[in-house]
Amino acid sequence: MTDRAMVADPSECQAFLDENPDIQFVEVFFTSMTGVPRGKRLRRHELMPIYEYGRFLPGSILVVDTNGADCEETGLVWEDGDADRRARPVPGTLKPAPWLGSDVAQVMLSMYELDGTPNDLDPRHVLKRVLDRFAADGLTPVVACELEYYLVDLERDAEGALQPARSALTGQRPTGVQVYGLPELEACGPFLRELWATSDVLEIPLEGAISEFAPGQVELTLKHKPDALEAADDAVIYKRAAKGVALRHGCEATFMAKPWADRAGSGFHLHVSVNDASGNNLCASDDVAGSPLLRHAIGGMKALLGDCMAILAPNANSYRRFKANSYAPVAPTWGVNNRTVSLRVPAGAPPTRHVEHRVAGADANPYLVMAAILACVHHGITGQIDPGPPVSGDGYAAAKAMNVRLPSNWFAAVDLFDGSRVLRKYLGERFVDMFVQVKRTEQARFNEVVTALDIDWCLRNA
Repeated sequence: MTDRAMVADPSECQAFLDENPDIQFVEVFFTSMTGVPRGKRLRRHELMPIYEYGRFLPGSILVVDTNGADCEETGLVWEDGDADRRARPVPGTLKPAPWLGSDVAQVMLSMYELDGTPNDLDPRHVLKRVLDRFAADGLTPVVACELEYYLVDLERDAEGALQPARSALTGQRPTGVQVYGLPELEACGPFLRELWATSDVLEIPLEGAISEFAPGQVELTLKHKPDALEAADDAVIYKRAAKGVALRHGCEATFMAKPWADRAGSGFHLHVSVNDASGNNLCASDDVAGSPLLRHAIGGMKALLGDCMAILAPNANSYRRFKANSYAPVAPTWGVNNRTVSLRVPAGAPPTRHVEHRVAGADANPYLVMAAILACVHHGITGQIDPGPPVSGDGYAAAKAMNVRLPSNWFAAVDLFDGSRVLRKYLGERFVDMFVQVKRTEQARFNEVVTALDIDWCLRNA
């Protein structure tokens, strides 16, 4: 049956409508496997019935590809009769959506079967199942998300290539790296101001911004939370808001993993610690490498990092991020205060001890990233997995010396994920099968396209 804590009460809807008489339209959306929000725009009078009973949506929409096309091979299109499931509102997510206009709100939905059972292909429910394992052991993961992305011009250059967005203040395009540059942040100040204001309306805990490692690239952090499901909701809503606010400023916010071959990729770094039932950080330690529990968590993440890559790097473009000396990890390595490894224990006071997982791309689905990483954490803790000694110095050189690497391409990653017995146990057999089928369908469609590079390399040289 439906978990009432996962479904918003109609009183929440009524209170919102009473407090917001100007709202005339509501965008309802959920997140499919590929991480793309999909839904409908409804009129005001259509909102309360969703809270009272739900909205019927086809189950096949959970397994569409990144472009929204059916994946018939999943068996959820013709064989299933493209049958409806029941979408229910997520508590606390009905808010004004100011970037869409003063009369528009939005609410997040989650998918259930008609009898109220959580749909096992909905990424929110996949994450919830992993969190239930922690709860059964009296543990609570505490997480924080960092997302990097580019602000790019709506217009391409004369050769059809992407270009960084012009500053609304200076009219100039950013050039050079200028990591942590203040003038670069000031140049996109109007965008950042509106983004922070919008996040406050949405009650998303968006914190500070930095100019990242390439022209037009920024990073903002969401405050850590002891509710990983809510933190994943925040990340999804934040990405949607950032894209909407950027359009109001004449540019696009792209979370594509590698928009330019010669510039930094965009990552999704997840900070993780684990609390006990009293709220104490079990990773805390005077030892800079953390407590035994933290090292066991790292052991699980390190052991299963290759198995997780299909989730952490879900697209063909994702794998262009991973190269040595790029701040994108290339091997299952860990270290203390070291940004050249995959799993970093940051500097900080003993009570704040945690691990930063640095592998996922900004293009990954936040629910699935958290589900996979936290599955690894739980596996490591319960199995008391030893991560081995931390890497000192250059993690890329250490990985080369150890001759260990992560899967270097999309196809190998999906094959590893398909065969992962541990992830199947945590994420669900049916979910893994369906995710693999969606990705293999995408791979086939991707490979059918003859690109300009094919012509350049092979037209005369073949």
